[in-house]
Amino acid sequence: MTAPAPERPASRVGLSRTAGGDDVPLARDRARRRGRLEDPVIGWTASIAVMLLAFALRLVRLDQPRELAFDETYYAKDAWSLVHHGYVREYVEDADKLIERGDPSGLWQADPSMIVHPEVGKWLIGSGELAFGMDPTGWRIPSVVVGSLMVLVMVRLVRRLTGSTLLGCVAGLLLALDGLHLVLSRLALLDIFVAFFTLCAVHCLVADRAHHRDRMARLVDGPVGRAGWGPVRGLLWRPWLAAAGVCFGLAVGSKWTALYPLAAFGLLVWLWDAGARRSFGVRWAALRSAVVDGVPAFLHLVVVAGIVYVATWGGWLAHADEYEQVLSDTQYTRYDGWDGGCNKESMAGVQSSERRWPTATEPDASGLGEVVQSLRSLWYYHQDVYTFHAHFLSCSDHTYESQPSGWPLLAKPVGVNADIDIQPGSQGCEAPEGSDCLRRVLLIGTPVLWWGSILALIASAVIWVGQRDWRFGVPVVGTLSAWLPWLAYDDRPIFLFYAIMMLPFMVVAVALVGGKLIGRSRSPSPRRTAGVVALGSFVVLVLLNFAWFWPIWTNQLLTHSEWLERTWFSSWI
Repeated sequence: MTAPAPERPASRVGLSRTAGGDDVPLARDRARRRGRLEDPVIGWTASIAVMLLAFALRLVRLDQPRELAFDETYYAKDAWSLVHHGYVREYVEDADKLIERGDPSGLWQADPSMIVHPEVGKWLIGSGELAFGMDPTGWRIPSVVVGSLMVLVMVRLVRRLTGSTLLGCVAGLLLALDGLHLVLSRLALLDIFVAFFTLCAVHCLVADRAHHRDRMARLVDGPVGRAGWGPVRGLLWRPWLAAAGVCFGLAVGSKWTALYPLAAFGLLVWLWDAGARRSFGVRWAALRSAVVDGVPAFLHLVVVAGIVYVATWGGWLAHADEYEQVLSDTQYTRYDGWDGGCNKESMAGVQSSERRWPTATEPDASGLGEVVQSLRSLWYYHQDVYTFHAHFLSCSDHTYESQPSGWPLLAKPVGVNADIDIQPGSQGCEAPEGSDCLRRVLLIGTPVLWWGSILALIASAVIWVGQRDWRFGVPVVGTLSAWLPWLAYDDRPIFLFYAIMMLPFMVVAVALVGGKLIGRSRSPSPRRTAGVVALGSFVVLVLLNFAWFWPIWTNQLLTHSEWLERTWFSSWI
């Protein structure tokens, strides 16, 4: 006679069982915050250790090359002007040469300059110039600090997603060992800043998800009922979501491209909130959550981000009258009837026209009226900047421009700086007779990491959809929102290093998939052994690949043959 099945506890009646036969916890239990799985002291110590390793790697030969490299020629000078004058001024023709000689005085003129990117990153670069001077260390050290902090945030994000300090440290180490991240952390460009603030924002969103569900579980008292909405009033203030809004505002204030992740993750937050209400029995959870969660989330994310973004233009707003006088008749000439073509035929018979900002001809206001007038001028300025990005860049090209479809494969890197034809016996060159040496900095990721992360992203998408594991949505949504929008702008010069926005989420995918291979159980098992070997082998391969490419990321002297050994494809030359 078969023994009767053990009676299920009353608190679990009607719930299903897992594949292992265990009872599925109640929604209230699932929503409660997990206890600390590991010692926080050990977690923070390990996190900071990985960050310090990244910091040390990025300090090596930081002042090389000595000259302004690639777009540093714009941002380093703009940053100096911001922190000394409050707004970006025009500079004299030979400014770069004078700066490289160590004399930055008297280079800036009185008229404002037409800059085409927001100012947060340039304020940060300027802080380094204030501290260390107008030299390579000064304009690059902020990128070093932010790039290292980005590694710390990566460790903490993955630790929060997985509950594992080890997996968090693996993710931080992989990010630290990526060449694209390394070089951008050693240059005065804006992209490392927008990537950092975006990653901070996503970390806050993940923290908000846990915090929001925990508060919801504490507020639910009994069944919600068919017509119930679930708790509302106690969930209106969401501090982690407001922090995410601040971070997104700073990200957009570095480059507008952060708008796409803001929109994508905003939708994901709504889906997370709807799922939380559905788990407590709320019917039509998606629609109801759009009202009771969506509106507050919009205020926390979009409105807060907008306020922070406008505040980052404080220097511009304080000098709006200079811009109205000099740049209100925009540099970017309007053409009536232009179809957007870049050849002579498309421009034939088209009349050029210019317009001035309405605020340029209005009497100067005072008090609150002056604030409104300055904000209107800032809006007209944004229209001109948008015209530059959306139209005029379409008629230009660049040696290192690349198609975004090839970014995950590292199809076309960017040459940041080059010192070629160094003859044997000169500058320490020991090339054989008939050859030469060179120094060249290449903006390219660590190939093993990027190519391996493609598989991890595909696996993440499958697990997210197939197993409904919400964590895997983070790398999928993050990568796609940072990548796919660029496919619509492939008719203008765009570059591989824009993909730095994708990189953190690709690393998260690797860490999550690695954790999935290892499994949750800490007991020895064939699965755990195989997972540890697979993830450990991948990390070792990334480390070896990083060491191989180290010279072309840090401006090291190479013989011509050594350089060719590291340019695996003709498009890399």
